[in-house]
Amino acid sequence: MDIEIGSNLYSNTDGTVEVEGVPQLHLSIKKPSGALLVNFALFDGAGKLQAKLVDSSLAFNERRAYELSKTTTGLLLKHSASGTVILQLDLIQPDRVIFNLGEFHTIKGHLFQVSPTEWKVDKHQLSGRKTDSKGGAVVIG
Repeated sequence: MDIEIGSNLYSNTDGTVEVEGVPQLHLSIKKPSGALLVNFALFDGAGKLQAKLVDSSLAFNERRAYELSKTTTGLLLKHSASGTVILQLDLIQPDRVIFNLGEFHTIKGHLFQVSPTEWKVDKHQLSGRKTDSKGGAVVIG
């Protein structure tokens, strides 16, 4: 699977995105329907679990603070009160996912931000890079 994060393309991934050493996001395609399945752990600034997506459904939602909108080929997770987009994912080809908008904390409490042009976490940022993941995870930070 290929994953675009901001303007960075990671080809030949296993669908896992590791942020600061922790697998925080996992993407897969359900066969035969071709639906995008998302597994994701959302933490607060202190590293406490706030929400959890399992197969594109909210399995845990602390204080019902987050709202999920989904289609067969996309997903949008937002903070209800502020409207902040936590995670926006779109399947644009049978094996290519775009993640170009989002903002969430890593388990270490750092803010991870994704825009159409780059991703940023702690003191790291990346824009316009192409990486062959050789069947492994996308490693960020």
